[in-house]
Amino acid sequence: MKQLGSGKLGLLKLHPSPLCSEPRPWTLQCLSNPANAFLWPDCSFLPGLFSVEPAALSRSLSRHPPHITAQLTMSKRLPARRLDGLEYNPWVEFIELSKEYETVNLGQGFPNFPPPDFAVEAFQQAVSEDFMLNQYTMAFGYPPLTKILASFFGKLLGQELDPLENVLVTVGAYGALFTAFQALVDEGDEVIIIEPFFDCYEPMTLMAGGRPVFVSLKPSPTQDGELDSSSNWRLDPTELASKFTSRTKALVLNTPNNPLGKVFSKAELELVARLCQQHDVLCISDEVYQWLVYDGLQHISIASLPGMWARTLTIGSAGKTFSATGWKVGWVLGPDHIMRHLRTVHQNSIFHCPTQGQVAVAKSFEREQLHMGQPSSYFVQLPKAMQRNRDHMTHSLQSVGLKPVLSQGSYFLIADISDFKSKMPDLPGAAEEPYDRRFVKWMIKNKGLVAIPVSIFYSVSHQKDFDHYIRFCFVKDEATLQAMDKKLQKWKAELGP
Repeated sequence: MKQLGSGKLGLLKLHPSPLCSEPRPWTLQCLSNPANAFLWPDCSFLPGLFSVEPAALSRSLSRHPPHITAQLTMSKRLPARRLDGLEYNPWVEFIELSKEYETVNLGQGFPNFPPPDFAVEAFQQAVSEDFMLNQYTMAFGYPPLTKILASFFGKLLGQELDPLENVLVTVGAYGALFTAFQALVDEGDEVIIIEPFFDCYEPMTLMAGGRPVFVSLKPSPTQDGELDSSSNWRLDPTELASKFTSRTKALVLNTPNNPLGKVFSKAELELVARLCQQHDVLCISDEVYQWLVYDGLQHISIASLPGMWARTLTIGSAGKTFSATGWKVGWVLGPDHIMRHLRTVHQNSIFHCPTQGQVAVAKSFEREQLHMGQPSSYFVQLPKAMQRNRDHMTHSLQSVGLKPVLSQGSYFLIADISDFKSKMPDLPGAAEEPYDRRFVKWMIKNKGLVAIPVSIFYSVSHQKDFDHYIRFCFVKDEATLQAMDKKLQKWKAELGP
């Protein structure tokens, strides 16, 4: 194949047209979009569309028939404008870098231990026992799953949930979030996002045509030598109130918070609820880590507060609930007058989620409902085990001068790297690159530990204010924590006395 020029759409393939008899013209077909085909030798269209003139194409044809390729220069804009500014993904950069070195990956938020046996067995049975589970189920959720979700969470939220009207099963919590933004956020709508935030909230708002409005949790001062806690990071009530305007459509809440590990208190939730009701604003509540809460704290769903059910979407994840992130089964709960719009998006996009994963999640919840609150409950066992991991990591990180912020919940904790920023401020990197990103790259290359810079969880205007924190995931197996300890011990030895 011969490339004739540069352009924007990709390669074009030249092949005989089946539509004409000899002497056959050639059909010019865009390989990235086979529907775009044009007949050769009628090349009057070429100067405006291609980066190669007809004469050049004709000369090449004589030398290289019939497998000539050319690149199309399209006169129309190719990508949709809603994608502007969303191309860069920091996760790809740090994950790819970690593969180049011998590292312990504490950056990505997934367990590297198996789900509970009962969940695995339920999935295996779904795959092997009933061949009809290879087929479609109901578009808005496998009926036994929507039924158990309605029963299970109805008790927690203080509502009688209808499986058909108040529950939607989605492709992970990510799918629930995307569906919610597409269904509810319109052009020019403002969406309040609490920082630090899971990094999909901003692009999903923008893709829906909305305008993100950011408000930051701010840490309170600690005493010298005192370990900071995510509970010390709070919203300023006056600042939060100032973010609500006549254009505010929704507020996004994440509790327990990723990356901070903060569990919002009842008083903090009441503040958010009061403002949402005062300004007639929806609340999109991302509660995927609700079962991973530590130190005896209790997770509170904002939808359970007076007056909030009618304006709240509550989003959950089987991946986080049963340590099976690859299953990609999520859900959203809410009142029918909101949910009907999410169902419209769902039925006109993915329409249906894989059946067998839903079957396994349904059976897992049925099992948990029988064991709820007992020592045999996975929702009791998992947070106890992960609290031990959190404490292990918190202690180990301090050995090299990192200052962990004690996590109240989730998979994560963040660590303060201010001392390193003072001692070695000139790490390699672009001048405008936040310090935490340069530090993580340095740590991957020189210390073999992977973390995620916390600045990626902030809006651009606030990144420099919070570029002295990095995020670690402690939901790992014992072998990974021991490998982390070895890396830290070596690092400590290099520091000297």
